[in-house]
Amino acid sequence: MSVLEIRDLHVSVGEGDDAKEILRGVDLTVRSGETHAIMGPNGSGKSTLAYSIAGHPKYTITGGTVTLDGEDVLAMSVDERARAGLFLAMQYPVEVPGVSVSNFLRTAATAVKGEAPKLRSWVKDVKTEMAGLEMDPAFAERNVNEGFSGGEKKRHEILQMRLLKPRVAILDETDSGLDVDALRIVSEGVNRTRADGDVGVLLITHYTRILRYIKPDFVHVFVNGRIVEEGGPELAEKLENEGYASYVKGSTEVASA
Repeated sequence: MSVLEIRDLHVSVGEGDDAKEILRGVDLTVRSGETHAIMGPNGSGKSTLAYSIAGHPKYTITGGTVTLDGEDVLAMSVDERARAGLFLAMQYPVEVPGVSVSNFLRTAATAVKGEAPKLRSWVKDVKTEMAGLEMDPAFAERNVNEGFSGGEKKRHEILQMRLLKPRVAILDETDSGLDVDALRIVSEGVNRTRADGDVGVLLITHYTRILRYIKPDFVHVFVNGRIVEEGGPELAEKLENEGYASYVKGSTEVASA
């Protein structure tokens, strides 16, 4: 079993007098087989949490720890974090002109696993996973995300997750910009990964609609750079009915006190 532990994490952006604290003491534990939903309004710091764990250079860790199976994640380079088993599905996947999807995927698998997968079995695995995500096989020869629709980009993110088999998968607003059909397909891909039982999922979202397809074990309400309430799936239902207004007001009052 793998365990991602985040303790009293503080993160800022900018330098010197322009530095702004975004995360203000985050505590969270994600174990294999668990799905955690991070929910909150725009600007609450949810994506900052995701990118800080992944090692984005824009964000400066000013306090706290992040460990994966006891290993210091914050001391690792970005590629070391990926090899250790961390995976980030980005909210806005970038285009990579001149690199085909098939080459990108095999290169990523080689980098993460330390050796190139056997070609025959790899081609079979890619075709199987693409079929499960209802992706045209021709996509394998297209440049990474170039000319892809929003739904196609998100399916490609889930395809990477399925093939790389991380210990912890962080999905940053994977539901953003998806129509109903694409949301279902992407969610089914995530659920197949969850069924394997050896991955922890941290699902970041504004809305509860993806949680109709991907049932979380835990829901965390994120406001003003910290977790302000935690619960089970019933908390998502509360947010669906009541929104974030009361949490935002309470957090503002505490911050100004």
